[in-house]
Amino acid sequence: MSLLRSALALSALAFGTLAHAGTWNLDASHSRVGFRVKHMMVSSVEGQFTDVSGTLQAEPGDLKNASVEVTVQMASVDTSNEDRDNHLRADDFFGVEAHPTMTFVSRKFKAKKDGSFEIVGDLTIRGNTKSVTFTGEGLGQSITDPWGNERMGATATATIDRQDFGVKYSQVLDQGGLAVGNDVKIQLDVEFVRAQEEQASK
Repeated sequence: MSLLRSALALSALAFGTLAHAGTWNLDASHSRVGFRVKHMMVSSVEGQFTDVSGTLQAEPGDLKNASVEVTVQMASVDTSNEDRDNHLRADDFFGVEAHPTMTFVSRKFKAKKDGSFEIVGDLTIRGNTKSVTFTGEGLGQSITDPWGNERMGATATATIDRQDFGVKYSQVLDQGGLAVGNDVKIQLDVEFVRAQEEQASK
């Protein structure tokens, strides 16, 4: 009987650990999904996507079983230049009519002793999916805002080769090199809000 009680206790503990991971929704109005790429080999162009959604499963400071999914509407690209943004939406770059979204689905979180973390996951652009590793910091603690919403945030970066994802535009300069670099740095500054139904139950 004691063995049975022990087994039940362990099962309850395991279930409680799994159930403890909370659901957090991306607050797009306080988040930025940005990118940076070389232009003409002499400067960099920065931009962002303004239509982003996502969900995080985690608890502050406990990333062992964390997961995240993010969806970006590619037509929302904004580099502060309308002509350039329209070109980015075209088939030379993102081809938003055929491939309206970019998605990231995590496969593994790895917390480090210094408080930083790595997220390994599948990034999909133009229907091409590759494994990408983001490095970042945050998600260690949450705060409660003046309206009673529990929030936590993070920053993270990754560098990808756009050619791997089918973004093939390659105008070669007279002096050599590309008008648009192949390496693209993705920069995330994100804020999550605990799901309302969970906040109500706390």
